[in-house]
Amino acid sequence: MSQPTLPHTQAEIGRPRRRIVGVQKVTGQATYAAEYTPDDLLYGYVVNATITRGTITGIDERAAREIEGVVEIIHHLRRPKLGYFDMQYSDIDAPPGSPFRPFYDAEIQFAEQPIALVVAETFEAARYAASLVEVTYDKAPFDVDLHKNLDTARKPKKGIDSILKPMPPDDYGDFDGAYAAASATYEGEVYHRSQHHNPLEMHATITVYEADGKLTIYDKTQGTTNSQIYISGVFGMKMSDVRVIAPFVGGGFGSGLRPQYQLVMSVMAALHLQRNVCVQLDREQMYTFGHRPETLQRLRFGASADGKLTAVSHEAFAETSRFEDYHEAVVNHAGMLYPVENVHLEYKLVPLDRYSPLDMRAPGGLTGVLAVETVMDQLADQLGMDPLAFRLKNYTTTDVSSGKPYSSKELRACYEQAAERFGWDQRKPTGKHPQRGNRLVGHGMASGIWDAIMLPAKATARLTTEGKLLIQCALNDCGQGAYTVMSQIAADELGLPFEDVTFEYADSKLDASPVQGGSFTTGVVGSAVKAACFALKDKIFHLAQILDGFPLGDALLPDVTFTGGEIVLNADPSVRIPFTDIIAFNKGKALEVSKTNVPNPFKIKKYARNSHAASFVEVEVDAQLGVVYVTRAVTAVAAGRIMNPQTARSQILGGMVWGIGMALREETLLDRQLGKFMNTNLAEYHIPVHADIGELDVIFVEEKDEIINDLGVKGLGEVGTISMAPAIANAIFNATGKVMTQFPVKLGDL
Repeated sequence: MSQPTLPHTQAEIGRPRRRIVGVQKVTGQATYAAEYTPDDLLYGYVVNATITRGTITGIDERAAREIEGVVEIIHHLRRPKLGYFDMQYSDIDAPPGSPFRPFYDAEIQFAEQPIALVVAETFEAARYAASLVEVTYDKAPFDVDLHKNLDTARKPKKGIDSILKPMPPDDYGDFDGAYAAASATYEGEVYHRSQHHNPLEMHATITVYEADGKLTIYDKTQGTTNSQIYISGVFGMKMSDVRVIAPFVGGGFGSGLRPQYQLVMSVMAALHLQRNVCVQLDREQMYTFGHRPETLQRLRFGASADGKLTAVSHEAFAETSRFEDYHEAVVNHAGMLYPVENVHLEYKLVPLDRYSPLDMRAPGGLTGVLAVETVMDQLADQLGMDPLAFRLKNYTTTDVSSGKPYSSKELRACYEQAAERFGWDQRKPTGKHPQRGNRLVGHGMASGIWDAIMLPAKATARLTTEGKLLIQCALNDCGQGAYTVMSQIAADELGLPFEDVTFEYADSKLDASPVQGGSFTTGVVGSAVKAACFALKDKIFHLAQILDGFPLGDALLPDVTFTGGEIVLNADPSVRIPFTDIIAFNKGKALEVSKTNVPNPFKIKKYARNSHAASFVEVEVDAQLGVVYVTRAVTAVAAGRIMNPQTARSQILGGMVWGIGMALREETLLDRQLGKFMNTNLAEYHIPVHADIGELDVIFVEEKDEIINDLGVKGLGEVGTISMAPAIANAIFNATGKVMTQFPVKLGDL
């Protein structure tokens, strides 16, 4: 008779799986923030200012109050007293300064500022009544022009957000001397206008006022814990009295990292009226808060005759509001990507009469690398070098700007694999490609880099009375598939079938989670899930050791395998203990462990920790019309261990589409005379559509990182878009010989 063998269980990590909630989303079963239907629900509609700067001198509500169904109109003259009304320390994602306070006083600080909330029995009544509110103002001069105010630029104030967005390092080497001695030099500017997030789901909040004065809030957010902290601080409530729920988020892209003003308005109205209140922004109002900041960059690069980059000067000027210092890590990247020894870096803010900018996918990285990588191609062209060869000539395994080696870096493999897949060896020098009809053909490539951020997170793992696994964490998911990946991590750690794992999420009553952003969710929360599951495994095993009859003998944890809901003795696989037996031994009670995962600073601080990517792009440029078509592209990514190739590929494809938007489509047009954005809709704010997307391909390069975290995983959300936009710009240069210095590229630029 053959001896029993250990059962084979296919590993979940690395296995392609569809998103758990995918079917619910595409079939309309998912419930988003504005779609809950509590009893006795009122609807609030926001009234926005019609001037850019000044003071409210009067609010005439009479016509609005005559509309049937109107319950209340809230503004700075009629609002409930607040506990603190101090948002400065309530929003954990806030930049330095004094955050905007809705209905605080009569001052107008920016165009379309929310100044009142009409609350009615129906949404239609609230919207119509809002149009009847008449407001008079004392107008004041304003200035929203970045270019005309560069002389007022100053260094940003430092705040807690500087940890995630480091200020540029001090100058090192002798830039002036190295630049003067360089054989090839480039000097120029790169400019891009403001951009807005435009998620499909608009920002909305439903606040349910409970009988005991507690609040249950359904919010469009990328961080339920953050919204809970925010509301507790602003209204002086106990955190235990505020519960925020957001199981489905229809796109975030950074717009939900900070609590937006509809949240505080919904809560304010609910507390004031002691009723349930929904406040949802319309599409035009989605353009009244944060955005990717308009930025001007000045660059001077120098290289030796043999192709070594010798000098880098990178200066950036970005807009911010007058009340906050929103900043990004824009100029830090050249010294991280290339071993240049003579560097001058400068980043300054220009305070203007606008709302504060806000993190938008790959904040700072997309802006800065776009400039760096387009300049790299200009130097390569001057030197007569292939752009890929030029980058390989300047390859480094050390972040020279910090002097630290990378925990892992497989960017060279990204170059090589993507170049082969793309057919880079067929690239012709600038202007030498054969035309296709009346279209000029160009090939371009660029590098990408993004920080692999590590933060603390907490998760709970519970073995249920049925012998299945429940994972709990307040983590949000904006559609990337985080819930699916967390379930895969947990299934592998406990040796359970994927179907036996349930992930409870997006509820602030659960273990606190960082906001979902910065490409750190999988590494941060995934490490906490793994730690909680390992601790639960240890707890289960210790109970198994003392079962009646001691079936495991003196075996230790390494001597057994957890698989299929059983503990199997490696030395004798016929010895199996079902999880249900252990639950029975535990008097039918579930087993539970909570674990906080805190990165080891002494281990990780010695290394530079980044994801890397390389994009290769082909474009066709209509020689007569100047229209640019992205016909095909390949992006190779090195981001440590890939948890789920299917959802990961979707992440990178989405990032590549974003790169097309950055390079060719997206801009919010600011009327500097009126001080407001003009194309505040999806008809005139152009995002890439199906006709703009050619053949896109993704490669995941094998990369092992034993330093970054126990999973060996880095982030994907940002790095997949960073290399795409400059690759498009470089492909246009290759086709036309024209340097792209303004983004998005317009017909008149070609």
